[in-house]
Amino acid sequence: MTTPSITRMTAPPSTAYKIVDVPEAYADVIKRHGIPGTFVGASEKESPWVPFGANAAIRHLLFDTRHNIFSNILWIKTAGVIGTHKHRGTVVMVCLEGSARYLEYDWVAGPGGFIYETPGLVHTLVTDHADGVKLFGWLQGPIEFYDDKGNFVETLDVWWFINHYESYCRAHGIPINKELYI
Repeated sequence: MTTPSITRMTAPPSTAYKIVDVPEAYADVIKRHGIPGTFVGASEKESPWVPFGANAAIRHLLFDTRHNIFSNILWIKTAGVIGTHKHRGTVVMVCLEGSARYLEYDWVAGPGGFIYETPGLVHTLVTDHADGVKLFGWLQGPIEFYDDKGNFVETLDVWWFINHYESYCRAHGIPINKELYI
């Protein structure tokens, strides 16, 4: 039996702490039309925890209105539930603290656990952890929420999340952080 070979990276590691001028065929086009990245630090001055129901809060990290993408950290503060909902786009989440699961599935995500949701799935987010859960999320497309009888209640999309953030900031005299918008 042969042992598979290990593929090694051939790019050289570097010890030079310097910006390297890399050739770019479309530098002028990128300069005119490219959008710079952004950075949001850990401070609540850069993005406060905004209440999301009685037992949860959201720390908004990014709003991309061109693609209906929003990113945040969802914090369910103690054991509890975020209502039944359906995503109309892709969702990527990583569990940062605590644990979470969906009533509809048989797994539990703990710290470092990765959750990938495809459009059209219906689920009910639960944390049984006494200290709740913090989930980093990268979400694209609207989220439809339903009541406990399956009746449609509300759609949340990038515009809803922007309003959620800005309304809270205005009501509490917090400056709106333009770094959240790309």
